Amino acid sequence: MLRSQVLHADETPVAMLKPGHGKTHRAYLWSYCTTAYDALRAVVFDFADSRGGQHARAFLGLGGENGWRGTLVCDDFSGYKACFELGVTEAGCLAHARRKFHELWVNHGSPLGEQALKFFRELYDFERVVAELAPEDRRRVRQERSRKVADALHQWLTAQRQKVPEGSATAKAIDYSLKRWLALTRYIDDADLPADNNRVENQIRPIALGRQNWLFAGSLRAGQRAAAVMSLVHSARLNGHEPHAYLKDVLERLPSHPASRIAELLPHRWLPTA
Repeated sequence: MLRSQVLHADETPVAMLKPGHGKTHRAYLWSYCTTAYDALRAVVFDFADSRGGQHARAFLGLGGENGWRGTLVCDDFSGYKACFELGVTEAGCLAHARRKFHELWVNHGSPLGEQALKFFRELYDFERVVAELAPEDRRRVRQERSRKVADALHQWLTAQRQKVPEGSATAKAIDYSLKRWLALTRYIDDADLPADNNRVENQIRPIALGRQNWLFAGSLRAGQRAAAVMSLVHSARLNGHEPHAYLKDVLERLPSHPASRIAELLPHRWLPTA
């Protein structure tokens, strides 16, 4: 997966039992996956005992000569910031920017929020148009059509920002977009970039539902084991496999399968037994 030039990243809290205390504390399941435009369909979960940015840097191998140097699609969480100082390119999430204005409209009936949503609706209309296009065609449509809407939105947001008080919910919504504008619109000039981070958020959603049943990880090692299994299960789904059939076949084949060919059993390479 780290050979891909674009990755999604996100993280979600998971309770972990503290040894000898009988209590839990907040650990995190970091999630990384390839984009919908990538031929490789894979997601990897990385269980860690905190939300510290060092976990993202360690996963991406940053700090050394051979660290990952692609584009990371993520939200504005500060834990990713050091990655960008170490050679990773930042791509923002249009859905997160849109969400700020949606909240203004739904919670406060804000006319400004409603108008902003119209701009975002246009941008997403173009994304539906280019979804199945070849990369060069996708880039051309985005530059010809999305760029005009994005520029108009930027001008409008800049003008509106001067009219709203500091510290207000409206100011915060506008500032989120303006301060991250380059990252939010980077996808327009790069056909390999998605407009938002929804793909990895969709991978995390079943985890959030599942933890209501299993409640917590028994230890750091148990969490890491669970993350490995979840990586296989969710990657199997991304590749169109039924997870139970995939795992059953792999477990039956493992005892006699050559260790040198273990990669053949990964979800994106697996072929069911004839």
